[in-house]
Amino acid sequence: MGKRSKAGGWYKNPSNGETCGQNGHRPDPGGRPTGGKVELRKKVTLLRGISIIIGTIIGAGIFISPKGILKHTGSVGMSLVVWITCGVLSLFGALSYAELGTCIKKSGGHYTYILEAFGPQMAFVRLWADLIAIRPAGLAVIALAFGQYILEPIFMPCGIPPIAVKLATAIGITAVMYLNSMSVTWTARIQIILTFSKLLAIAIIIVPGLYQLFKGQTKNFENAFEMGNMELTGMPLAFYSGMYAYAGWFYLNFVTEEVDNPERTVPLAICISMAIVTTCYVLTNVAYYTVMSAEELLASQAVAVTFAEKLMGKFSMVVPVFVALSCFGSMNGCLFAFSRMFYVASREGHLPEVLSMIHVRRHTPLAAVIILYPMTMLQLFVGDIYSLLNFMSFLRWLFIGVAVLGLIYLRYKKPDLPRPFKVPIIIPVLFCFTSFFMVFLSLYSDPVNTGIGFAISLTGIPAYYVFIVFDRRPKWLQKALDSINRYLQIILEVVPAEH
Repeated sequence: MGKRSKAGGWYKNPSNGETCGQNGHRPDPGGRPTGGKVELRKKVTLLRGISIIIGTIIGAGIFISPKGILKHTGSVGMSLVVWITCGVLSLFGALSYAELGTCIKKSGGHYTYILEAFGPQMAFVRLWADLIAIRPAGLAVIALAFGQYILEPIFMPCGIPPIAVKLATAIGITAVMYLNSMSVTWTARIQIILTFSKLLAIAIIIVPGLYQLFKGQTKNFENAFEMGNMELTGMPLAFYSGMYAYAGWFYLNFVTEEVDNPERTVPLAICISMAIVTTCYVLTNVAYYTVMSAEELLASQAVAVTFAEKLMGKFSMVVPVFVALSCFGSMNGCLFAFSRMFYVASREGHLPEVLSMIHVRRHTPLAAVIILYPMTMLQLFVGDIYSLLNFMSFLRWLFIGVAVLGLIYLRYKKPDLPRPFKVPIIIPVLFCFTSFFMVFLSLYSDPVNTGIGFAISLTGIPAYYVFIVFDRRPKWLQKALDSINRYLQIILEVVPAEH
């Protein structure tokens, strides 16, 4: 990892046999390469930025199982309070990231901000946990929900064979990888279409639900705070469920270098997106409770499907299709974002050099996009994904809290750093306190899974010294690594970005 090959000169383009330069362009008769610059281009506009955030946040959770919060709060009223509170806390985190994204204009999100504030070792530990566990498992879970719900209308009312779900899931993952490898423009356009389909699906739930409310269907809201049993051990679990549903507000910061006019676009996209998502989530839950009691909601395996069956009859068959499209949009947005984190980490010397290279014609970070493909497929077919996510859920919020703590630290370490967008200091302080409170309370409520997650993450420390710090590699090993890097560069048709 951390070693840069010194391979240079010309190589044969494997697609047409022509000679190419180190920057991937054909040489002119005078021996100089011609053509446009090979780089990641600024193609993320305000609308595309909003679609990345909303399209990533709104996944399967709000359609399938909002019962996690209800289970740990014990009352309808308290569950709605938690939904609103999680929306406000997510907005605080998003505003903090808006400041970080406008003063540190690099892609990479959490990794980049921890690197700038606290140095390479802590940033590498975060990257290591992402690479070996969090990202492949997270992508596989969303993809499994896609596979389950895209097949639901075909197999109704029978059960879906597990192998069929995994095959559909594998096809979904492959399609997302291919799309992100081929075109940034089409990735962004399809994300916009999928985002509008999600909002349409939510509207199909909210509108008839509010109609029922105006008709007087309010019995489930009577004594809404009765039976509240918000205990100390249940509180972090309730907030985990809520914050997980809102997770995704930070993904635009992973692609900052591709955002058009980031000083304006990043804060505006974040604020608009969070307002839309919070409103949609709260109104969707209100709509559910107009039709279902708390007991019925807790008993449902897929809340949106149960809701649709009660109100819409046969039309309820379209709901699984919308859930599948929602999951596909989340996969697309997630992969688009965190492939840029691997791209930046490679550029910093923390991952193999080929991951920081750009396709000569597509202008996509092809190697950084496909690196998760084998690991995701492996976990999909053989791994215990859900257990792994339980181990890692608190680590995600630990490192997000550390990144926002970096904002506070940079206010004092680099007071003269240009900050086009600056939040009141109380906002990052409150968000940090909440993040760390949830994380450390989980040590009390679930010490076993928390300990396993810490252990997995801490393996990044010896990995840092083995792959990054230790520089006395045998010449034969370094030569082999350089050859592998060069051959991958030729096979994938990628070259270093021009700056």
